[in-house]
Amino acid sequence: MGHRKKTAPRRGSLAYLPRGRARRQVGRIRYWPEVEGDPILLGSAGYKAGMTYVYLTDDRPNSPNYGKEIFSPVTIIDAPQMLVCAVRAYVETSSGLQTLTEAWMRDPLKNLRRAFPFPENFDPDKALKKIAESLDRVKEFRVIMCTQPWLIGLKKQPDIIEVKIGGHDVRQQLEYAKGLLGKTVRASDVFKEGQFIDVVAVTKGKGFQGPVKRWGVHLLPHKSRKTVRGIGCLGPWHPAHVMYTVPRAGQMGYAQRTEYNKRIIKMGSNGVEVTPKGGFLRYGVVHGDYLMLEGSIPGPAKRLIRLRHPVRPPKFPAAAPQITYVNVESLQGK
Repeated sequence: MGHRKKTAPRRGSLAYLPRGRARRQVGRIRYWPEVEGDPILLGSAGYKAGMTYVYLTDDRPNSPNYGKEIFSPVTIIDAPQMLVCAVRAYVETSSGLQTLTEAWMRDPLKNLRRAFPFPENFDPDKALKKIAESLDRVKEFRVIMCTQPWLIGLKKQPDIIEVKIGGHDVRQQLEYAKGLLGKTVRASDVFKEGQFIDVVAVTKGKGFQGPVKRWGVHLLPHKSRKTVRGIGCLGPWHPAHVMYTVPRAGQMGYAQRTEYNKRIIKMGSNGVEVTPKGGFLRYGVVHGDYLMLEGSIPGPAKRLIRLRHPVRPPKFPAAAPQITYVNVESLQGK
């Protein structure tokens, strides 16, 4: 008999253990990049519409296809204007950042009142005065922004997110935040074409799945006892312990993931120009502001995608690439 292999590569990555469901469908950003210069918003959000493809001129200096026309899949993000509902000031304590106070807008829309418990008869001037008096204690400012899905005909409840204001001068940050309170912000006010951004989203949920689909283990022989779509051995008798590395059935998908350095290929205010005929599958037609990102991003259609300035941007300068063709043919049934 010939030599029989007794080892095999590991089936499935252990990088994301424990594999559990995300607590919220809106991604949570735990780290914001440090940005020099004037105060700016470091993030925004939009809804995933779908994917198509483009042909563009490769402008990466070290690429073997530099200067040539290449094919690239792209994702379209529907980005309606976001409403700045509040300004929040943080102070640094021995336990980390804690909220000092926050100033809410005066007259929130009825759609927002149904979605969130807005404070009644709130006086933003009084709260902003309190922040100004304690400005020497303030470490950073963040704004509370709200999505407006009704602007694009999306039947979803508005989502509320928190976005940090970049810069190191807290006085400039406060003045910048005052100018934003109660106003709307477009994606083009936060990002620009050709820029690299980070994408934070919750992936598609697959439900409870077995070890074959969840971890990619091989099927057992058809004469195996009890099961075929399982694993051959849970572990030794002694010690009687199942190691965490053993593939087991459980929740698959619906987990938060962050993808770094997704390039903005194109931005615009007329989404019809990038919408395939018949609309995106399970989404429809993009009418307003949009972002075209290179490659794929996590999550199904209509899921909220959080966008952030890059925390580890690439070395070469970002400029808008030259697009030669955008596919707008029907994708239904493909």
